[in-house]
Amino acid sequence: MEKTKWLDIKGNHDAYNIPNLESINNYYRKYSAVRKDGSFHYVHKTPFGNYSFISLDATPNPGPKRPYNFFGILDEERMKELLLLAQESSQSNHTIWFGHYTTSTILSPSPGIRAIMSSATAYLCGHLHTLGGLMPVLHTRHLQGTLELEVGDWKDNRRYRIFAFDHDLFSFADLTFDKWPVVLITNPKPLLYTCAGHEPLERLLHSTHIRILAFSVSSIASVTVKIDGVNLGQATHLSGPIFTLKWNPRTYSNGTHDIEVTVQDSAGRSKRARHTFSVQENIQLAFDPLASFVLLTDHCLLGRVVFVLIALIQLATLITYRYLAYPELKEPPGFIKLTSFSLHVLSKINIFYYSVLLLTTYTVLGPWFFGEIIDGKLGYCFSFGMFIDGHFLQGSLTFISGILQLVFFNVPLMAYLCWSLLQRCFGHNLRSHLHQGKYLKTVPVHFLMLLLYTWQVYACYFLHVTYGTVALLFSPLRTWLTLLTPVLVRRVWTLNPATFGTFMVQLKSHLSS
Repeated sequence: MEKTKWLDIKGNHDAYNIPNLESINNYYRKYSAVRKDGSFHYVHKTPFGNYSFISLDATPNPGPKRPYNFFGILDEERMKELLLLAQESSQSNHTIWFGHYTTSTILSPSPGIRAIMSSATAYLCGHLHTLGGLMPVLHTRHLQGTLELEVGDWKDNRRYRIFAFDHDLFSFADLTFDKWPVVLITNPKPLLYTCAGHEPLERLLHSTHIRILAFSVSSIASVTVKIDGVNLGQATHLSGPIFTLKWNPRTYSNGTHDIEVTVQDSAGRSKRARHTFSVQENIQLAFDPLASFVLLTDHCLLGRVVFVLIALIQLATLITYRYLAYPELKEPPGFIKLTSFSLHVLSKINIFYYSVLLLTTYTVLGPWFFGEIIDGKLGYCFSFGMFIDGHFLQGSLTFISGILQLVFFNVPLMAYLCWSLLQRCFGHNLRSHLHQGKYLKTVPVHFLMLLLYTWQVYACYFLHVTYGTVALLFSPLRTWLTLLTPVLVRRVWTLNPATFGTFMVQLKSHLSS
């Protein structure tokens, strides 16, 4: 702390189960370097210019327990504060924004957080933890030109980043702790990470030296430079970690080129760094499409749209078959016609129609549970958000939970009821009327539904462990549905055959003919 400027900011783990910023459980206020809630602006002053660092605090207040703390939230007041910070930084050489959440996991009102940080060179963030190792590199560029550079977590993967401005050209390296030497090529900078609107890229063409930062716990023994496989020689030590090698950039004025630097320390360890560069300003490389999807997509909006679409499709199907006349059959029914028939039966028997209709509607509109969303603070959880102690938190991960509920229980339960009604309608005669023995085998279907029901039971257990006994008792979507499902299934198998009405008679008559 005496010789290093620390800029730290809260993440979602710092805001779990925090009723308010004054809470004794708000450890950030006590143990951080900044010890100040909210966003802030730090200006690093040098003889050659100022460099602004703007923190982005999107942690929810109050902070619910997991898992509903995954998305960050910026309200109108916070957005106004950030806009003022962005305006304050307008005279700096460069502005770097940093925060915990990726912009794709932040809820913000129009014009959106990316528009406010559009004058920044880069936004540095974390949060996604390399997606469990599936995406170790998550980098992209906003439409406004700002780089978004997620870095893997320190906790499990010991990842960290160094970055530098070399004549106001931005470069960085993502590294793993305790692996030496550390190498960062600052000039020429990587073509992939050029920011034409924020950097004086013309300086690259007029530069006189290749410059490298090289660090190690042992002294640096050699720094070897190659371009396009041609050895240019050894870089010489200038000062501190800086090594330079004279070059003529006009030799590489056309197209793209590859620079490779190999650093060896006195302990015999070596590290190789390479990237593609270009001294032409009108060339750009594209980022990984999957990484760009992860970082640029509004995942909350996507979750909301998918959730509503699934619910609407299920409701539309149910209501349509309720009032749709059953067509005459002119040939033995196949899988599609049998499925259609089962939907007709389900939708025209009141107890099943209204049960499924109510379940889907309630999943969208009703409170999922009432309980201690924060220890000592009771609240309601809906698909569209949470009401906690007089505060409303917008829906975010709730939509993802709603999708899982629909896809892994509500819709399968509807399908299972349809299948069970089909079995009741035709019993054992159904097998002989399906071609080549392709009939629905009962045991796998029952077993699959049992697995999904077990998942629903586990959801009740998770609810109890996380939000307490009150939440378990007052949870229509979890506990009550878990208890009512066996009753509904039993009703299918004990229903009076006469209830099926003319549909069973019509199809049996057709099959027997």
